[in-house]
Amino acid sequence: MAKNSTIKKGDNFFEKVAVMLTKFSGGTTAFILALSIVIVWALTGPMFGFSETWQLVINTGTTIITFLMVFLIQRTQNKDSLAVQLKLNEIIAAINGASNRLIDAEDLNEKDLQTLKSHYIKLSKLYGKEVHITESHSIEEAENRHNQKIKSGN
Repeated sequence: MAKNSTIKKGDNFFEKVAVMLTKFSGGTTAFILALSIVIVWALTGPMFGFSETWQLVINTGTTIITFLMVFLIQRTQNKDSLAVQLKLNEIIAAINGASNRLIDAEDLNEKDLQTLKSHYIKLSKLYGKEVHITESHSIEEAENRHNQKIKSGN
């Protein structure tokens, strides 16, 4: 999830809480805490005679946590997805020859996306007939790209 999320000065209270909860809930401490709660609950079963109230406590608690986590996970996925889209848009905008029409492709309807996919599948098949994958993605090519980036200051 959002390991690199940082709280900034302009963030509102709920944004700050969501970032802190996202960091915490994805960590080992949260897992150990949740596991400990379940173990304590299970160990107290005989003390409460495995009553319906005893069962209701864990059911209610896990339902509430699950309900809240769904929104927290969705928020994190939306944020991460937007960040990836922006990074890809930057790459498309920066590369000569890349089609700027693909910037914000995520906003296209399903039919248009399928049309684009067909285009790239055809392009891949045509290219695949000409060049084997190991020829188009070699160690030497990677080194050349790296050296070109260093020379251009990127």
